This record gives sequence, C-alpha cells and structure tokens, in this order.
Amino acid sequence: MRQSLCKNFIQYFCCIKNGDCQQRLDGTVLDLKIAAGTGGQAASLGDAAYREMKERLIRGKYRPGYKMTVRAVAEDLGVSSTPARDAINRLTSEGALVYAGPKTVIVPVLGEQDLKELTTIRIALEGLASEKAAPFGSEQHVELLDEIQGRISAALDAGNYGEALWHNKEFHFHVYEMAGLPHLVAMIESLWLRVGPSLYNLYPEFAQERYGVRNHQMAMEALAERDGAALRAAFENDIRDGYRLLRLAARRSARA
Repeated sequence: MRQSLCKNFIQYFCCIKNGDCQQRLDGTVLDLKIAAGTGGQAASLGDAAYREMKERLIRGKYRPGYKMTVRAVAEDLGVSSTPARDAINRLTSEGALVYAGPKTVIVPVLGEQDLKELTTIRIALEGLASEKAAPFGSEQHVELLDEIQGRISAALDAGNYGEALWHNKEFHFHVYEMAGLPHLVAMIESLWLRVGPSLYNLYPEFAQERYGVRNHQMAMEALAERDGAALRAAFENDIRDGYRLLRLAARRSARA
C-alpha cells in the first residue's frame, strides 16, 4: 500500500491506495471527498476547511460557547486566512457559528426555546426523509446499518463520544440519503450542525442508558420490512430522546 504525506492543508491526511486521502495524522478518519472535487480535481482549500469544520462541529470537538478567530482556525487547520475565513463565513450563514465580535465567532449555546424549535423541524424533516427511504430498504442496507451500529456501541463503550456522534450521524444519513432527496438531506445536515455540539456532553448518559441502540434496532427492523411508518417512528423517537436530555441540560445551565 502506497503512503505519502501531503502538504499544506492536506498535511492532515495520509494518502493511500488510489491516491485518496482518508486518514489524518491524528488517526481519525475523514470523508474521502474532502480533498477531491469532480473529475478528481482538488477542491479548494476553502471547501476542505469548511468540511473539516463541519465534521468537528458534529463530532463535538467545538463545544457550545467555544470561541475562535480566523487566525486560530487557519493555524489549527494548516491553511491561510482566506480559506479559514471562507469556511467561517459559510458556517455563520448556516447558523452553525455566530459572530461574538468583529473578529471572533462562537459556537452558539442553545436555549430551551431554540432546542424546541430545532427539534420540531428535525422531527418533520427527518421523519419525512426516513419514511421516503423505506421503499428502498434491502438486506445490504440493513447489514451496513448493523455494522455502523456496532461502531457506535464500541465507541460508547470506550468513552469515545466524538466517534459515537460521528457514526450516529453516519447511521442516520445513510437512511436519509436512500430517499434520493438531496435538498432535503442538505436541510437536515444544517440542523445537525447546530445541534451536534450540544449533544456531545449528553453521550455519557446515552452510553449508560443505550437510548440510541434501541431506537436504531427498531429502525433496522422497520427498514428490513420496508415499513415507512415504523421507520419514521424509530427516528422520531431517537430525536425526542435526545431532545429530552438536551432540554434538561439547558434548564440546568439556565439555573447555574
């Protein structure tokens, strides 16, 4: 297997078979598409920085209240200020980051009303996506979801909550993308960018109670039967379980 270190922003990856960059020097895996565009052309560093920051938000590496500047992001990602600024601007336009000053952005702290609104929208959109995906269920899809769930459980057992969050997203979006509605999936992802940072601190309780494991098992059973209503119910229950814990956390934070 051929390996070589890439330079500049791509120094975060090791290039392996077929020239695809899939593993960073810290050992965590990133989407192969991050460093490649159509026709195998390298995507702009701005796109790469944007995708990397999206992953960090979903993994919970950037927690609610976390502050950053263009300079800090550029140094962290190993890029110049221009792609770092482009990535930050895109994420602020999506509501995943908010400006806290002329040169500082912050990961927003979601209040109880924010969480209620986002959950209402998530239930509607993710419920729709899962229901539309049900007719395309197959044994192969269920087997893949079972493998992903195994990675979620292993990450929870190891206390690696960032990995658990990432594989949880992988599980959900594998189903949503089966619906063949890319605009709907894009809207759902924007909601995950807002909620992801808040979910990280809840994962110790998720690990203990195994809420998601039960809901995901119901989802796999429903997909195997191509039962749209049951599949929708499984994902809606998963969202509601997360919301109940997020709401309690928001109330505790408000009283502190």
